[in-house]
Amino acid sequence: MTNPITQLFKIKYPIVQAGMIWCSGWELASAVSNAGGLGLIGSGSMYPDILRDQIKKCKAATNKPFGVNVPLLYPNIEEHIKVIIEEGVKIVFTSAGNPKTWTTILKQNGITVVHVVSAIKFALKCEQAGVDAIVAEGFEAGGHNGREETTTMVLIPQIRKAVSIPIIAAGGIGSGYQMAAAFALGADAVQIGSRFVATPESSAHQNFKNAIIQTNEGDTQVTLKQLTPVRLIKNKFYKAVDEAEKRGASISEITELLGRARAKKGMFEGDLDEGELEIGQVSSSIKEIKPAAEIVEEIMQDFKITLSKLATITS
Repeated sequence: MTNPITQLFKIKYPIVQAGMIWCSGWELASAVSNAGGLGLIGSGSMYPDILRDQIKKCKAATNKPFGVNVPLLYPNIEEHIKVIIEEGVKIVFTSAGNPKTWTTILKQNGITVVHVVSAIKFALKCEQAGVDAIVAEGFEAGGHNGREETTTMVLIPQIRKAVSIPIIAAGGIGSGYQMAAAFALGADAVQIGSRFVATPESSAHQNFKNAIIQTNEGDTQVTLKQLTPVRLIKNKFYKAVDEAEKRGASISEITELLGRARAKKGMFEGDLDEGELEIGQVSSSIKEIKPAAEIVEEIMQDFKITLSKLATITS
């Protein structure tokens, strides 16, 4: 399949695996890249030396393109950028910050830059900053979320009208049917996170993977809106935050309740009670753990089937 995104990244399929903290190490990234998509290493949970090691291992595991996701609010961002440039990474996805800050430097070093947004105003800033493509992420997504609460169905066509650069749709996408819907809305590719967490290659704890495939409709909720909105599986920690917010707890109280390393505790260490369990709404449709390559092939097969069905409807 050839389109603006497959040409930009030099990949077979317009499927991007999200660079999720604690879940997206070299094993998952290389598996998705080897299957024809674009794998991303999630650097937000890594020290610079760990990131360097992950990049080296990914290069050894695949000869296909892969990238690194860099949250711009990361405290060691300068060191991360240095590692990425020194290791010759060719694709970087940035998020959680101003795309102007690093886009020029990255592009001067021959790196393709993509930025994640949740609203039209941020998409316009990305285009002005010179990024090569945008990830437009709807409110259904797992992890940190947009304050605008705009769903993917609404967000993608709005951004498609606003910018001319390629768009990668994210949020609530875990199947080929949903991928086809995203393309109908104006996307050139999809970024999928939750579905790839429930794989053997994911660096997430097995407890977290098991929790994902047991979720049902309504089991995730966006919380911590006073700090940074994040979608979580409802557990003991979520309920404590929810109760605090309902009684009008201050930002300092919420911050103290959050503490440190909650995401690591939940997703990487497997504490299903006290940890942050970041996952998208689509998790309620994920009912088995399967290899990343099988997921990529399944998504593409269902995508093509959907397009064929639509062609018969409109003919």
